[in-house]
Order: sequence, then C-alpha cells, then structure tokens
Amino acid sequence: MAVGHTSQVRGSGDPGSKTPRNSTRQVVLASLVGTSIEFYDFYVYATAAVLIFPKLFFPAGDETAATLNSLATFGIAFVARPVGSALFGHFGDRIGRKATLVASLLTMGISTVLIGLLPGYAQIGIVAPLLLALCRFGQGLGLGGEWGGAALLATENAPPRKRALFGTFPQLGAPIGFFFANGLFLVLSGVMSDAAFASWGWRIPFLVSAVLVIVGLWVRLSLNETPAFAKVLENNERAKVPFVQVFRTDFKALVLGTFIMLATYVLFYLMTVFSLSYGTSDSGLGYERSTFLVMLLVGVVFFGLTVPVAGLLADRYGRRPTLVVTTIAIIVFGLLMGPWFGTHSTTATVLFLVVGLGLMGMTFGPMGALLPELFPTAVRYTGASVSYNLASLLGASVAPYIATWLAGSHGLGWVGVYLAVAGAVTLLALLASRETREKSLDA
Repeated sequence: MAVGHTSQVRGSGDPGSKTPRNSTRQVVLASLVGTSIEFYDFYVYATAAVLIFPKLFFPAGDETAATLNSLATFGIAFVARPVGSALFGHFGDRIGRKATLVASLLTMGISTVLIGLLPGYAQIGIVAPLLLALCRFGQGLGLGGEWGGAALLATENAPPRKRALFGTFPQLGAPIGFFFANGLFLVLSGVMSDAAFASWGWRIPFLVSAVLVIVGLWVRLSLNETPAFAKVLENNERAKVPFVQVFRTDFKALVLGTFIMLATYVLFYLMTVFSLSYGTSDSGLGYERSTFLVMLLVGVVFFGLTVPVAGLLADRYGRRPTLVVTTIAIIVFGLLMGPWFGTHSTTATVLFLVVGLGLMGMTFGPMGALLPELFPTAVRYTGASVSYNLASLLGASVAPYIATWLAGSHGLGWVGVYLAVAGAVTLLALLASRETREKSLDA
C-alpha cells in the first residue's frame, strides 16, 4: 500500500465524481493521530484517578471514600460518551465528518489541558472536585464523538476490498494512546521523587496533550469531506434528525452493533483496569505497580500488532467469520482465567496479558469497518457512534467493579465466567447479524 501525497484513495462513490479525494497518508494520519490523542487523554485520567486525584481533589481523612469518589469521576465519562455520540453524530451526519472531527478533538483536548491546570481541594474546596467532574464529562463527550468520525473517515475513503484494513487505523489509537499515557507516567514516577510527582509532576501528561491536539488539528484541517458524505450532500439526502431516524429505521442494527461490541469492552477493561488492580493488590498477585505496568505494556504491544492482522483477515474472509472465531477464543480464554492468571508465576502472568490483549486486538480491529457498515450514509456517524458508546456504557463502565466484586466474593474464576458470558452475548449478536464485507457505503 503506497503512502504519499500523490496517492489518491478512491472511495466507494462515483469514480467520475469531481469531489477532491484525501490521500492515503492524510487518511492514515487523521484517523490514527486523532484517536491516539483521544485515548491518550482518556487513559492519562484513568491513571491519575488512582494515583493522584483521591488526595488532591477530595477532603483528607477517609482514604477509601476519596478513592471511590475519584473513581466515580472516572465513570462520569462513560455516561457522557453516549451523549457525545448523539451530539457529534448529529452534526457529523448533518454538517460533515471533517468539521465534527475537529470539534470532538478540541472538546477532548481542552478538557484534558484544563485538568492539568486545576487547583486542588486545599485551594478552592468543594469547587475542585466539581470542576474535575465537569472536565471529565468534557473528555467523555469528546471521545463519544471521536471514534465514529475517525472510523468513517477511514472506511468512507477506503477502497472497497481494503475497508477493514483502513478501518483499523483509528483502532490503533487505543493501544498507542494507552502505551504512551502509561509509559509517560511510568517514566515521570521513575525520574521524580514521590513528593515532586504528587505536587506538580502529574500535571505534565495533561499539559502535553495541548501539543498533541495542535498536531491533530493541523492534520484534520487539511482534509476533504469523505466521498460518501459528499454524495449525500450532492443528492440532498441528509437526515433531519439523525438520532431519531437511526432509532426509527435502523434499531435492529443499533442493538446488534451494541452487543457485538460488548465482549470487546469487557475484555479490554478486565485486561487493563482490573488486571492492574488485582496484579498489584496484596490480596491478588502482589506485584509492585511499576513492575506490573511494564508487563502490561508488553501485552499492549501485542494488542497493537494484532489489530491490523484482524483487519486483513476481515477483508479476506469476512467480518463475521473473523469475529465469530475470535469471540469463541475469548469465551475459552475467560474460562481459563482463574487457573491461568492466579498462578503467581511471572511467566504465566505475562503470557496471560499477551494472549488476552492479543485477543483484544483481534476483536477490536474489524469494528472500525463493521459498525459503520451496519448503517446507511445519512445516519452512519450517529449509528456507529451510538452503538459503540452504548457498548462502553454496558461493558466498560461496570466491568472493573463487577470483576473486583466477583474476585473478592467468589474468586478469580468467576471473573472469567463473567467474560465468557459477555462473549456468549456477543457471539449470539454476531450469529444474528449478516456479513457486511460486500456492502456499499454509498447506500
């Protein structure tokens, strides 16, 4: 696949159309850079919510209550994400993909930088956690609109036979963002004293986001509208209220898309948030946080490597067969979680993280093509975004809490059963769906 300014990506629109085309390099950079920044911002908050925010933004005294309050602000974003998908989806289907992608990136970036500038509870009292919650809502709002637009940018500019591969470009933002966010925290905590890191060092990852956002905006402002949406504009086929229309005419696709994504979200948050908590707790595996984080970053590398592999397989064999096989593997993996992850063996733990996050890449990769393919062009931004983010609300927002409760009350094996059940729900949704590889995105 040639990448350069002169390489023109032919979408699935009319070959004779005079609509300017985005080059392959523009598509790769705009979809990958934007989602990498968005996920970086999101994960920076997740790490700080555990390490820093309980002591900084909440009253001293009850450490457990402060931690729970901090994690509650983390969960606010999952409520905001479906709201963001409806809001940005509306403008993405009415105004266009390009302008909406710029707006979602600005929303996320400004919210993240503001967190890095907030005074703590000692300075402004109860206003501090309220401002933190507001900024966190902004992060979720931006991320809710980001993924759908990035996925459409990639797939609506892709050659028909490479749509799943192009759809993996925004998916790579998740492992890249996770790797750099947690890697930066790891480096800072290693080169700074605990006092300096707690006082001001934690702000650096949030403020660095400003530079990343400027780069992302520079890339996205140079884009042309996607061929599929340009055709909608040309034919005056825009939906008046996309959110209402997608529920009225494409409700089945919305439900199937949501449950097809369910196992993906449960798996990811078990492999990152829960595994980090269990792996570093005295009641779990008891690793030092920095040690386990390095092990986790090794697993994330395999997450990134398997994403494009899954895209290639989905283009060759179809989205449905690729995801059915992967989902069955996730169910088996879940049933093996108890004896595998609970061995207290470093080798077994690293292998567990590599396999689990490798499966995450295999299930996440094809979603960049499959979810947009479920919906017609006029409501595609809204439909793909809402299903993606409803799945996050049903899966990601509750997964760490359910897993922690199951592990403490019934043992680690039941956490695996929880993952297997989520996999079974996703498998049923896949079996109820149709193959979308041959579907035209002009429809």
